Amino acid sequence: MSRIAIIGGHGKVALHLARRLSGKGHTVTSLFRNPDHTADVEETGAQAVVADVENLSTEQITDLLRGQDAVVWTAGAGGGAPERTYAVDRDAAIRSMDAAEAAGANRYVMVSYFGAGKNHGVPEDDGFYAYAEAKADADEHLRASSLNWTILGPSALTMDPGTGLIETGAGVEGSSVSREDVAQVAAEVLERPETAGRTIEFNNGSTPVAEALDSLA
Repeated sequence: MSRIAIIGGHGKVALHLARRLSGKGHTVTSLFRNPDHTADVEETGAQAVVADVENLSTEQITDLLRGQDAVVWTAGAGGGAPERTYAVDRDAAIRSMDAAEAAGANRYVMVSYFGAGKNHGVPEDDGFYAYAEAKADADEHLRASSLNWTILGPSALTMDPGTGLIETGAGVEGSSVSREDVAQVAAEVLERPETAGRTIEFNNGSTPVAEALDSLA
């Protein structure tokens, strides 16, 4: 069993993921900002750690990740001011990657979004622009790291119940996917070392998650 840290541990994807991983016997540590959310996080079976990564240094994050086998980034500023979007979705994410390297937590799964990248095509006057730029920079930093990384690119997130069914691979165009299914994809990816070095974009579809991921090998 692995020791897995989830950054952004009170997010909806993160709560589903922590419950799934702890249910499989993994030791999960969930990092989150608001101490009021401790009980919600502990209910998933994870160890709750109050840590505001936006305001922690690389060295402080390294200390929190020491002893972990893997890190999953599910945090985000959640829109709002561009300055905070860059501070969380780019700068804090990049510090967490450097910290994971320094701590020896060599497996890193990033929850990004479908179509992320420098050619995102979002106009500068669009409210989504700062997020698109921040994620592009963070994903680029991760790809250049020495970590065994996987970048997940879910399409538009829904609150629908998970189906356990997705579509991925060449030619797939973005539509939507439930947060619960994103958590399942992240959990399954952690068990597949062969997904390291891959960017996996996906929607809800008709293929069981495990089968869809195995088809990428």
